[in-house]
Amino acid sequence: MSRIQARFTQLKQAGRKALIPYITAGDSNPAVTVPLMHAMVRAGADIIEVGVPFSDPMADGPVIQLACERALKHNVSLTDVLAMVTEFRKTDSATPVVLMGYLNPIEVMGYASFATKAKAAGVDGVLTVDLPPEEAGDLTQLMADAGLDPIYLLAPTSSDERLALIARASRGFVYYVSLKGVTGVAAIDVESVAAKLTQVRRLTSLPVGVGFGIRDGASAAAVAKVADAVVVGSAIVRLIEASQSSPSQIIENVSAFVAELRTAIDHA
Repeated sequence: MSRIQARFTQLKQAGRKALIPYITAGDSNPAVTVPLMHAMVRAGADIIEVGVPFSDPMADGPVIQLACERALKHNVSLTDVLAMVTEFRKTDSATPVVLMGYLNPIEVMGYASFATKAKAAGVDGVLTVDLPPEEAGDLTQLMADAGLDPIYLLAPTSSDERLALIARASRGFVYYVSLKGVTGVAAIDVESVAAKLTQVRRLTSLPVGVGFGIRDGASAAAVAKVADAVVVGSAIVRLIEASQSSPSQIIENVSAFVAELRTAIDHA
């Protein structure tokens, strides 16, 4: 059983929903990433989603685009991200870590090398935004051999046929994008999300996480009522941007926000 599957099993038995915060590795500087990961776990995160900085993050809005720019100023590469996960694993062997990013850095490293190094670092799942399951065969097989869960995005516009395809290809959990567009630019419509998740659950027994558009405790609680996991990215990255001159302030502010989200989800 993978760490992701084990975590969702534990949460289900406890009657709780998963909180999955996102940060971009190396934002605002590489030294803050691992301490911030640990701080988010202490504040109530169940799974950590770590963004791999990329120069053209096409699925992300201005907030995460700027986070990538801040990280890339420090030349943070995929190799560096894997080193950060390795460091995190020295004192946390339980919290699942999902890498979210784009195909180019993986292609540069090489599929086989990436799968081997990601597993060795302690990565549990990989969400490659611009690699659809129809084209992911080679990488998916290498990831499966390494015990890594491939995670795919579902959109509000996904057809029944595509829902079924992604449900078959996914492992760990299915990530439902709650709105049309990029990250961090619109508020969530929970009624529409609930209707779509009913459709998704007819096709898969995997947990379903919902992200994009969750900005505060109230929206996180609303999503937690209909989803198995709540993914929060841009709202956290905004806090990092606002506090980027002080690593200790980043950790304090993000920790407080994650704790707020945790409380709201648990009370939903």
